[in-house]
Amino acid sequence: MATNIRPLHDRVIVRRIEEGEQIRGGIIIPDSPKEKPQEGEVIAAGEGKYKEDGTRQSLDVKPGDRVLFGKYSGSEIKIDGDEFLIMREDEILGILERAGAATGTKKGGK
Repeated sequence: MATNIRPLHDRVIVRRIEEGEQIRGGIIIPDSPKEKPQEGEVIAAGEGKYKEDGTRQSLDVKPGDRVLFGKYSGSEIKIDGDEFLIMREDEILGILERAGAATGTKKGGK
C-alpha cells in the first residue's frame, strides 16, 4: 500500500480477498451475480480502544491476518484507486489460521 494510513482506536483496514473464478457443471459464473467475498487481509490496525481506567485494550488482530467478516460489515473506502474496508474490530467474525503451519509434522508418520 503506497499511502500510509493508521486507523484510529479499534478500527482496522481490510483488503477483500477475491476468490478464483468458479466453474459449476461446466458453466462459468459471471462476475455480476457473484456476492462480494467475506474474507480479507488486515492491512492496518489501530492501537486499541481506551478502557474506563484510561489504559488501552489492544486488538486481537494484526496486519497480515486473514479474517472473516459479515456481509454488510464496514464502510468501503478508496485509497489511491484501491478499494478497502474500514471496520471496527468487533465486526470481524474470526481469524483464519493456516492448517498445518504450526504442527511441524510430515506426512508418512516418520
